[in-house]
Amino acid sequence: MSTAHPSPVPPSGGDPRTPLRQRARAAARRVLRGVVHDLTTPAEPPPAPLAPGERRWLRRLPYFLLGVLTAILLPVTGTMLTNGYGLHPAASGVLALTQVTPLLLAVRRPLQAWWIIFPADVVGGFALLTVPDQEQPWPWTPMVIIGYLALSLALGLREGRRTLVTVWLLSGAVGALFELVSQDRSDGTPVLLFVLGGIVLLIGGTVRERRDAQRRLAEVETISEAERARRTLLEERARIARELHDVVAHHMSVITVQADSAPYRIEELPPQAREEFGTIATMARESLTEMRRLLGVLRSDGAGNDPERMPQPGLSRVPQLVEATLRAGVPVEWEIPEAVSRLGPLPQAVELSAYRIVQEALANVVRHAPGAPTHVSLTTTGSHLGVLVINYAPPGPASVPLETAGTGHGLVGMRERVRLVGGTVDIGPLPDGGFRVAARLPLAAHGAGAESGSDRPGAGPEEVDIPRTPSPPAPDG
Repeated sequence: MSTAHPSPVPPSGGDPRTPLRQRARAAARRVLRGVVHDLTTPAEPPPAPLAPGERRWLRRLPYFLLGVLTAILLPVTGTMLTNGYGLHPAASGVLALTQVTPLLLAVRRPLQAWWIIFPADVVGGFALLTVPDQEQPWPWTPMVIIGYLALSLALGLREGRRTLVTVWLLSGAVGALFELVSQDRSDGTPVLLFVLGGIVLLIGGTVRERRDAQRRLAEVETISEAERARRTLLEERARIARELHDVVAHHMSVITVQADSAPYRIEELPPQAREEFGTIATMARESLTEMRRLLGVLRSDGAGNDPERMPQPGLSRVPQLVEATLRAGVPVEWEIPEAVSRLGPLPQAVELSAYRIVQEALANVVRHAPGAPTHVSLTTTGSHLGVLVINYAPPGPASVPLETAGTGHGLVGMRERVRLVGGTVDIGPLPDGGFRVAARLPLAAHGAGAESGSDRPGAGPEEVDIPRTPSPPAPDG
């Protein structure tokens, strides 16, 4: 006896193809939602049709062109629909207004204008089916094609790629629908509009994407320039900090030596004083150690080479800078008055800042204005040291500069050094085409040092060894 086995039943109790259908319906719903989103969500915020930096007449040109096109198409459309197609004048007027007038919105809101013009064009195509066939273009009239192409260009310049593809496919689908509705009256205008509309949308989209790429590139360049300026500032500050470390470390070393040797140099020193000097020496050593650790961080990029450990230059080496510039072919005249030559020892930060300012200014002259006459002078008012470097305009044809663009490190370094010592600086071009660097550095620390030094017996002010040569008057600018 044979036993009949029941046929297997799907767990769900329904058709086994149900999951496939559900996935297909879900995919169709996602596509439909995407199409609706693309057609109802314009580009936000709406970018200007032209870049903000363009001239005003260029920004207003699209409004003018669409205004002229609207003024021409509006009466022509109404007249053509009434006289050429035989449509009722009232219907012709309504269709002309809805098919042409929204073009005025296309510059700023092309997607909203499309929502008015495209349905009006479709309604107009069906309305022309009610009139007898008069061998006129159908379903799209010549005015509809011209206006729709202008609208397509505005869409391409504004909307995204998915929106443009959706608009293009919808225009083709509606044209195919008209072909099915009345094959006898169709004369190929749906295909013409489909092809021309696709070309115009492609051109507009390409222009828009190119403009967006240029704008993003400009933003990246702006950010890169800001980062470059910030990096330049940090590098120059690190360099100044390394040089300042050498100055401070020297003084801390002197304090340590004096504190350690005080009990041996001063007889009958009380125990409390000996302990105080020991504490001072210990704190000085700890401070010096911390300074060296800080210097190690600043030199972690491998910048700690031998030249930076050399003694820092001062005003006594300014004449060497002038001589080196003269050998480079730049006519330099320099002036250091007697008052500056008789100054006692200046604060090392002030001397180093003055030297670096003159050094960078003369280096800029050699790089950017070779052969131009230059004047260097150091002056003093008793409380401030003045540094002036003037690069005059060349009397004859300008020589070809060694560099046409700079990194900006020099000017940033000058400002940071002046800021370090609490002075002021004025850097800028001259009216006749030259360039000037004028710095004013305070000598308050020098005045205090001179007073304290004069109290010590036999301790006279040590003069800065600055050679002086007479200089002719500065050339006329």
